[in-house]
Amino acid sequence: MICSAASTSRQQKLYVLAQTVGWVGFTFINIGLSQLHRGITLSTVCIFVGSNAIGWLLSHLYRCWIHRRGWKHLGWPALLPRVTAAVFLLAVLWALLDRPLYLVSDLDLKELRVTPAVQFVFSVFNGVWILLLWSLLYFGYNIADRYRRSELERAQLAAAVKEAELRALKSQVNPHFIFNALNSLRALIGEDPLRARQAVTQLANLLRYSLQSGQLETVPFEEELRIVNDYLALEQVRHEERLRLRLDVEPDTLQLAVPPMLLQTLVENAVKYGITRRPDGGEIAIIARLDRQGLLLQVVNPGEVPLPGENGQETDSTGVGLRNAAERLRLLCGEGAGLELRAGAGGTVVAEARIPQPGVRTPAFAAV
Repeated sequence: MICSAASTSRQQKLYVLAQTVGWVGFTFINIGLSQLHRGITLSTVCIFVGSNAIGWLLSHLYRCWIHRRGWKHLGWPALLPRVTAAVFLLAVLWALLDRPLYLVSDLDLKELRVTPAVQFVFSVFNGVWILLLWSLLYFGYNIADRYRRSELERAQLAAAVKEAELRALKSQVNPHFIFNALNSLRALIGEDPLRARQAVTQLANLLRYSLQSGQLETVPFEEELRIVNDYLALEQVRHEERLRLRLDVEPDTLQLAVPPMLLQTLVENAVKYGITRRPDGGEIAIIARLDRQGLLLQVVNPGEVPLPGENGQETDSTGVGLRNAAERLRLLCGEGAGLELRAGAGGTVVAEARIPQPGVRTPAFAAV
C-alpha cells in the first residue's frame, strides 16, 4: 500500500474490498447509464474506466492523508472544513487529470454542445459530489466502528470489574465456615478419635470444595447441599441434640445452578444466631422450591430478626457474609435475584434467596 495503514488487518481487507468493489461498480453504472442515454463507444468506455481509475487512486491518497493527519479522531466542527477543502482540491485535480482522456478519445464535445471550459466545470462538480459521498461513507463507517469498539471495551471493562468484585467477595466468604469447622474439630479430637477422623475427612471436603468452587460462578445445588451436610455434621459435634436438621428439598432443584458457598453462608448464620445463642438449641430447616420465578431457597431457624447493628451482626463475619452473598447474587443474576432476612411464623427467622434460572423472567427482589 502507498501509506502505512493504521487500521487492523481486518479493517484493511474490508477497505480494499469496499474500495475496489465500489469503484468498479460505479464504473459499470456509468457505462450502463451512458448506453441508455446516447449509446456507448469504445472511447466512452475508456474515458469512464480511466477517469474512475484516477478517482480510485485519488480517494486512496485522500485516505492516506486522513490517516497521516489524524482526521479520523476529529470532531465534526473541525472535520467539516478540512473535508470540504480536500474534496474541492481533489475534484479540481481529478478534472485536470481527466483532460488528456478527452483529448485522445474520439468523443466530440462540439457534438454534445459542450465547451472545454463547461466540461471542466462539470468534471469538477461531478468529482465534488462523488468524493463527498466517498467521505460520508468512509467517515460514517469509522464513526460507527469506533462506537462499536467503545461499547465492546465498555462491556469488557464492566465484565472485568464484575469479575474483580466477585473474586473479592469470594475471598471474604471462604474463611467463614473454616473457623467454625476447626473449632468443632478441636473439641472432638480428645473425646472420640474415630469420630475425629471422620470430621477431618468432612473438613477436607469443605476445604477442597472451597478451593475448587472459588474458580466457578455457579455450582449445582446438590453439591452445595452435600457440603452443608458435612458442615452441619461438624457442628453437631458441638451442639449434639441441640441442633436438629430438617430437609424439604424438591428433587427438581438438585441440578439447578447456585452461587458457591451461598447455602453454606445462610446455614452458618442460622447456626450462629438460631442455635448457638439458645440454651435449648432448635431446628434448622432447609427448603428448596422451583417455581415460575426460579429457585426459591429458604433457611429457617428459631429466633428474631435483629435490628441493624444489634448484637454486632452488621459488622461481624457472618453479617458481612450475608451482605456479600446478597451482592454476589446481584452481580451474577441481576435485579431478579436477591437475599432477604425476615421474620417467619412461630418465632423463626427466614433467610430467603431468590435465584433466577435461565429462561425464567423474575421481578426485582428485596435485598439484605
